[in-house]
Amino acid sequence: MTKTIINGKPSGVIDINDRGLNYGDGFFTTAKVTAGEVQLWQLHRQRLQECAQRLGFGELNFSAIEDDIATLLAQAPEQTFVLKVVITRGNGGRGYAPPSDVEATRIVRLLPYPDTYPHLAKTGLSLSVAKTRLAQQPLLAGLKTLNRLEQVLVKQEAAQQQCDDVLVLDTNDHVIETSSANLVMYQQGQWYTPSLQQAGIQGVYLAHLQQQLNIVSRNLSLAELFSMEAVYCCNSLMGLVPISRIAHHNYNLDISHSVMAQQGLSL
Repeated sequence: MTKTIINGKPSGVIDINDRGLNYGDGFFTTAKVTAGEVQLWQLHRQRLQECAQRLGFGELNFSAIEDDIATLLAQAPEQTFVLKVVITRGNGGRGYAPPSDVEATRIVRLLPYPDTYPHLAKTGLSLSVAKTRLAQQPLLAGLKTLNRLEQVLVKQEAAQQQCDDVLVLDTNDHVIETSSANLVMYQQGQWYTPSLQQAGIQGVYLAHLQQQLNIVSRNLSLAELFSMEAVYCCNSLMGLVPISRIAHHNYNLDISHSVMAQQGLSL
């Protein structure tokens, strides 16, 4: 079974001059595939297009990307997978400045789907608070670029904690996200999510929820997070998952599950 296609051909090899490898010059999206269908694909397309525009890439060839996806999915139509689409600026240039005629590299992969998410949806996630802080850079805020060294450091820190994941703040101590998911919270009939204008990643599943719910985006402190009735994390693979504990503060999962049921949000 072919699991990786690079520029339209089955391959697991990338050129050593690729700018994604040398400079992190690129972006990606990660989607859930169920029964041969990419979940929330239109929102993933929008994410890729926004990244391309804001980073000064040319127009993306979505026909080619979708052909690559179809080729991979045809080999496993009934299974659940993780789909990862990576776009780099391509090969060329010894320094940071890209050549004017550079051609983007597209990488499409199918990966195993984690089997822990259904269990966590019921039990909730426990979070510690990471000491690592996210830098503020509005030019890159919200984008899922290939520059993920902050997240690598956060994950290294999380591996040393007795928790499911970690909560990450920015350098101004604003709540931003977990190591791999966005945050949403509920208080007295209102939904909130941390502002991502200066740091963090605007997730596809968060965008999906924002189409369904009135979610206010604002700067939030850790104390304000502790005051919420219910707090959740979300991404395209896990969906919406309640958080049971952050540091030494516990949340009532009965309330969290009840709020989800009232809003028609499935576990």
